[in-house]
Amino acid sequence: MSRVCQVTGAEPGFGHAISHSHVRSKRRFDVNVQRKRYWLPSESRVVRLTVSARGIRTIDRIGIEAAVARVRARGGVV
Repeated sequence: MSRVCQVTGAEPGFGHAISHSHVRSKRRFDVNVQRKRYWLPSESRVVRLTVSARGIRTIDRIGIEAAVARVRARGGVV
């Protein structure tokens, strides 16, 4: 599963892990994504979205209909 939020588009960040001796090695800062099921009343079905914690709050604020419209506008499949 790719670590990308379907609602906000948040992707992993990259940087360095720095040890006690200050040796740098590459690391990845993953997004906190969850697989969530939402009831979509307009289509009378359940949709499954991969959303970050911020994406869940966005859906709570704007509603699932607007969030699904935003995902489809970005070219995502719901």
